[in-house]
Amino acid sequence: MIPNVEFFFPGDNRGVLLIHGLTGTPQEMRILGKGLNNRGFTTRGVQLAGHCGSVDDLLATGWTDWYRSVETAAREMRGSVEHLFVAGLSMGALLALRLAEEHPDWVDGVGVLGATFRYDGWSLPALNRLSFLLPMLKRLGIGRDRMFMEQPPYGLRDENLRRKISEAMASGDSTAAGLPGNPWHSLAELYLMSRRVRRDLRRVVAPCLIAHATEDDIASSRNAELVARRVSGPTEMLWLDDSYHMITIDRERRRLIEGVADFFARVAAAGFATERAA
Repeated sequence: MIPNVEFFFPGDNRGVLLIHGLTGTPQEMRILGKGLNNRGFTTRGVQLAGHCGSVDDLLATGWTDWYRSVETAAREMRGSVEHLFVAGLSMGALLALRLAEEHPDWVDGVGVLGATFRYDGWSLPALNRLSFLLPMLKRLGIGRDRMFMEQPPYGLRDENLRRKISEAMASGDSTAAGLPGNPWHSLAELYLMSRRVRRDLRRVVAPCLIAHATEDDIASSRNAELVARRVSGPTEMLWLDDSYHMITIDRERRRLIEGVADFFARVAAAGFATERAA
C-alpha cells in the first residue's frame, strides 16, 4: 500500500497545483506550496501514480498514469478556485505543460521549474547521451531491473541539505526524498512523454514563468530555452545563479517563491481586469 503524502493548504480563490519530478515526492514541492499559501494562494501538492512506494510500484505505471494523476487533481481543484495555476519541477514541469496543452481552458498560468526534456546537465556521464535508446530497450524487454543511481550533487548546491537528502534516500523511505535512482523503464516513459509534450508546445497559450538554474547539474539551460522558444503564450524567464537542479528546495528557494507568487498574482489580476472590462 503506497502511503498518501499529498499536501493541501487552503487559501483564496487562486489555486496552484504543484507537481513533483520522476521518482520524487510531494515533499520537494512543500516549501514552495507553503510559501505561496503565505501569499494567499490555495495550494495542493499532487502525488503521481506509482510514486512514494517501491521500485516495482513505479514500474507498474507509465507516463499516462502520471499525467492522469495531474489531470484528476486539476479537475478536482478547479471546481473550488476561480484561477487555476500549475507548476512542476523537472518531469513535473513537463506534466504541467501537458495539462496546459490538453486543457487550455483550465490553466491560467504555468510555472515551468527546471524543465527536463533531456538529462543533459554538467554532472551526468557521457553515457546519458544514449538515453534516447531507452524506449527501444523497454519495447524489447531489456533492462527492467536496471537503474541509473543518483550521484552527488543530487541537484543541490547547498551541501548541508545535500547530506540530509542523501541520508533520506539511503534510509529506504521513498516518501521523504524519493527513490535513490531512476529505473531504465521509467526513464523510457519520461522520454516518450517528452517527445509528446515537445511536439505540442505550441498549444500552450497560458502565460509561462520559466525558472531554471544557470548551473543546473541535471538538465541544461537548453531545456528552458526550448520552452520559451516554442510555446504560444507569453513567457518570463527567472534564472537562478546559486542553485542546482532542485530549485524548489535549494539555496534560492525564497527567491523562487517570490518569483512564482508575483507572476501568478499578476496573471490573476490581469484576468480580473479583463473580466471587469468585458
